[in-house]
Amino acid sequence: MDFYSAEKWIDWVDTLSENDYVIVDDFVSKEMFQMLRSSIFHHLQEDSFKKAGIGALAEYQVKPSIRGDFVYWLDRERDSNLTDLFLLIEHIKSMFNRLCYLSLSGYEFHLAHYPAGSFYKKHIDRFKARNNRMITVILYLNENWQKGDGGELKIYKGDSETFLVEPVGNRCIIFKSDVVEHEVLITNKSRYSLTGWLLYQPSTLGFLRI
Repeated sequence: MDFYSAEKWIDWVDTLSENDYVIVDDFVSKEMFQMLRSSIFHHLQEDSFKKAGIGALAEYQVKPSIRGDFVYWLDRERDSNLTDLFLLIEHIKSMFNRLCYLSLSGYEFHLAHYPAGSFYKKHIDRFKARNNRMITVILYLNENWQKGDGGELKIYKGDSETFLVEPVGNRCIIFKSDVVEHEVLITNKSRYSLTGWLLYQPSTLGFLRI
């Protein structure tokens, strides 16, 4: 499959280094976008999505007052229909290792569904009990998103500055997991995404994935 050039990755990494995040529209092919959407709807129909929680290890708990999404964790062997996606993730990881010298050795990704009325309050993606998440990658899988549909990602910059990322289909945001505070604003219709993290060390236990 075709990947983005090193020149584009250099531009994106430079932006990430300066702003702590970078936004790329039309990130994957139309075929991959539709494949991911089809996978979401298939797993929703199969009731494979589970209520997401917060915290890691002994701190893990489900708190609907903080987080209202449902997730389906991807597995390379089980989800063999998504081979091209895993190749892309490996490419992203290798480009960060090449350009940023991060020594990333693993990743974890899930499909996410925010039903209407759900949200995720302000947080950082790196846990105190498990601090190997380095880079967050979110790819929005919504079709025909309109202003008023909600579900924007609110990025906090410093003490007072904020920035809204509209969850437009095939828009990808990449940011530093340990730096960028963010929240998902209340959504007025179902909101879909692929969300994942590039890791210093792979997560080997499924119950750690939250």
